Amino acid sequence: MPIRNYRPYTPSRRAMSNATFEEVTKNTPEKSLLVTLKKTGGRNNQGVITTRHIGGGNKKKYRLIDFKRDKKGVLGKVSAIEYDPNRNAYIALINYVDGEKRYIIEPKGLKVGDKIVSDDACDIVTGNCLQLNNIPEGTFVHCVELRPGKGGQLCRAAGCSAQVLGKEGKYVIVRLQSGEMRKILGVCRATIGLVGNEDFSLINLGKAGKNRWYGIRPTVRGSAMNPPDHPHGGGEGKCPVGHDAPRTPWGKRALGVKTRKYKKASTKLMIHRVNDK
Repeated sequence: MPIRNYRPYTPSRRAMSNATFEEVTKNTPEKSLLVTLKKTGGRNNQGVITTRHIGGGNKKKYRLIDFKRDKKGVLGKVSAIEYDPNRNAYIALINYVDGEKRYIIEPKGLKVGDKIVSDDACDIVTGNCLQLNNIPEGTFVHCVELRPGKGGQLCRAAGCSAQVLGKEGKYVIVRLQSGEMRKILGVCRATIGLVGNEDFSLINLGKAGKNRWYGIRPTVRGSAMNPPDHPHGGGEGKCPVGHDAPRTPWGKRALGVKTRKYKKASTKLMIHRVNDK
């Protein structure tokens, strides 16, 4: 995906870059696959802010994505590649031979007119979805399931992928994008190929206002606040945090503390963690 740069006729345009959207073939979404997306402003059902820095942003509707790929054995044809405002990857509109239409995450190299299928076992072709048991070693996959039938959960963002390394009993060993290696049940399904739009990480927003279009509000430093508002607040001039470690606004340690819950059942399926030394 090529990146478009701008002439620096304003300070924000100097560093700004954007996608050229060359792969996008259709500008209007499929109406039957749209649902209304209500904004929360980061608040829960009691009106209390539970997630900070959320609010505003452009209006958008959610595209229903087929992460389960449960139309087994039904041939589908790619009719369009579309932009999705809810994710950094593009989406592909699939027309199945029985007349149904569905969206999937667009794999890299998938083009309009290509034919794909989802089944327990099928050809190793970009866009096909099948069980990990039937995928050869070394193959790159995305939208990987963690539990059979739940739908793809891993490697769904732009440019992401996982690699099948081998088989061990009823499990398949997969290396994730982070370098972590873990066992996944062989009956779980995955889609062949890498997620497209891999140059998304090279895009430079260029100005703070563009983040507001995405619904992201400003993040204020704790050291710029008053003592009642943050543990880092107060003092004359610029001051250190005043603790043995940085804190969250609620007084909990923010750095150097493990946050992963190791009592999860899936922890025993991890072979290698990124932080292991």
